[in-house]
Amino acid sequence: MARMTAAEAAVHVLRKEGIEVAFGVPGAAINPFYAALRQVGGIDHILARHVEGASHMAEGYTRTKAGNIGVCVGTSGPAGTDMITGLYSASADSIPILCITGQAPRPRMHKEDFQAVDIQAIAGPVTKWAVTVLEPAQVPRVFQQAFHLMRSSRPGPVLIDLPIDVQMSEIEFDPDTYEPLPAFKPRATRAQAEKAIAMLQAAERPLIVAGGGIFNADASDLLLEFAELTGVPVIPTLMGWGAIPDDHPLMAGMVGLQTSHRYGNATLLAADFVMGIANRWANRHTGNVETYTRGRTFVHVDIEPTQIGRIFGPDYGIVSDARAALELFIEVARELDAAGRLKRRGRWAEECQERKRTLLRKTHFDNVPVKPQRVFEEMNRVFGRNTRYVSTIGLSQIAGAQFLHVYQPRHWINCGQAGPLGWTIPAALGVRRADPEAEVVALSGDYDFQFMVEELAAGAQFNLPWIHVLVNNSYLGLIRQAQRGFDMDYCVQLSFENINCPEINGYGVDHVSVVEGLGCKALRVTRPEEIAPALEEARRLIAEHRVPVVVEVILERVTNIAMGTDLDGVNEFEALAENHEDAPTSIAALV
Repeated sequence: MARMTAAEAAVHVLRKEGIEVAFGVPGAAINPFYAALRQVGGIDHILARHVEGASHMAEGYTRTKAGNIGVCVGTSGPAGTDMITGLYSASADSIPILCITGQAPRPRMHKEDFQAVDIQAIAGPVTKWAVTVLEPAQVPRVFQQAFHLMRSSRPGPVLIDLPIDVQMSEIEFDPDTYEPLPAFKPRATRAQAEKAIAMLQAAERPLIVAGGGIFNADASDLLLEFAELTGVPVIPTLMGWGAIPDDHPLMAGMVGLQTSHRYGNATLLAADFVMGIANRWANRHTGNVETYTRGRTFVHVDIEPTQIGRIFGPDYGIVSDARAALELFIEVARELDAAGRLKRRGRWAEECQERKRTLLRKTHFDNVPVKPQRVFEEMNRVFGRNTRYVSTIGLSQIAGAQFLHVYQPRHWINCGQAGPLGWTIPAALGVRRADPEAEVVALSGDYDFQFMVEELAAGAQFNLPWIHVLVNNSYLGLIRQAQRGFDMDYCVQLSFENINCPEINGYGVDHVSVVEGLGCKALRVTRPEEIAPALEEARRLIAEHRVPVVVEVILERVTNIAMGTDLDGVNEFEALAENHEDAPTSIAALV
């Protein structure tokens, strides 16, 4: 048997579990772990500028590729509490990340030692497991159990807290014979699949709602096969966007109060049957549940038993990993098809496509300052099928989901339930580290951008470039729009006269100077015809300098983006498309 420190054993386990990179900030109480990283080797490290940023980098890394698990590391006390937002974000979206924190020595933990905090208790509600390891010999098995839990059933994050004396203690551990534990995934039965398909067969206007769990199960290929076999149109949720290409004839649009398409909402309201697969019926998707469910039969498939019935009781529920369920659904449907009994859906699918061709929002505005819709029109013109988009919250994210196009799984990387401001920059860095060859395009409003702008320096330091489209209206735009219901515009204006940059005409922060001060490149755009050339120039600058490039577009101060309180009550504040020229890069115009 080999003798080593518990911290070294932990690093050996990380390597055996497939970890190649960690995102973090060292500190006194976690230095023994960093010493082990250096001693054992084999794990790259990205130095974040904020520990919350490290947690979001880990999220972005996990979300980019099936099987990835992002690791974030910090010292004791505030490092752990800073990462709580990342743990909450990961937990809410079923994203496995591993958070490793240092801790005061065991004899000092209860004595209000410097930066000693009960992070196990604090992190418990937003993790699958949070544990302070009190016995050095337990360290390798705690890490083993952490990976087992993160991968099993509904995925999610784990926090491991390591007192400094535990890290430094010597233990016996043989890394050569270590093996990861097999993950547990519940599986549908043949009888359940037969019943679900029988309910589908009885419907006239069925839909599949595909959630983010499709990606966790790495099941996009099976979802597409099932849809094409049965001819049933697919509605992806925001977290499931990309599970079916936007230009696929069975892609029926997104549904919801904000991040939705006009044609998607109309199609859902016309349906009589919905099969939800690996989704959680989020409130921004369903709106008023009574409207959403009225006149429709529901089957709900989810890996987490307590998700079924959480929002509303489906007519039939199946607890299963999405991939396992889809395998059986395809098996049953193929048998029906071979027997000539599988119902044909051509007319219904064509009705959905007709809505997709005609129920569009206008994007072609020539206004100066720029209307945000025009930004997304130009992004569609410049960026292609392989672009990975990253965004989190605000009018920028909502409008992006209404107007951009996504063609592949995990190419819309979005923080769905938590929506923390500041998420986009560090998440984009994690995405870039996970996929060094992809074109990564992040999308932020000015407030999201300012929250964790310091992480651009990490992108510059470690040559992790992406294009960051910054739409700047110098407002908390989404909150301002929500305040309309209170007849106010209060505490949401970010504008001021910048004495060092009068040329931005009262838009406040000089983002170009800030970005360049952090070692990156930046371009400012004020007219719609300048957007596409700036995006192309950003590509050139990335190729030359290998640093993040920010393209800031100065928007009109006030734009109300389409949204409402119910699927049949979405307010369209701007003109609708009447012809091809009104929406020249809509999905209807591109297919």
